[in-house]
Amino acid sequence: MAGLWHLVWVVLVATGGASILMDFVFRLHFIEPPYAIMEFELGSAILLVALTAIVGYVAGWVLGAIWNRVYKA
Repeated sequence: MAGLWHLVWVVLVATGGASILMDFVFRLHFIEPPYAIMEFELGSAILLVALTAIVGYVAGWVLGAIWNRVYKA
């Protein structure tokens, strides 16, 4: 799920929609947009999605193992 969420972000950055979305969300909260979206880089995009997918998988596995130990059937 973490990897999928970041894949959506990568697509938004690649298509130019990320800046529009960020500006909209900040202005909804009465905040002057303080960030600028950098240019799309394929290598960074792949690394972002891969790392978040791996971290999400490991976190899910650990939390599942804890859950199974605590709630034995």
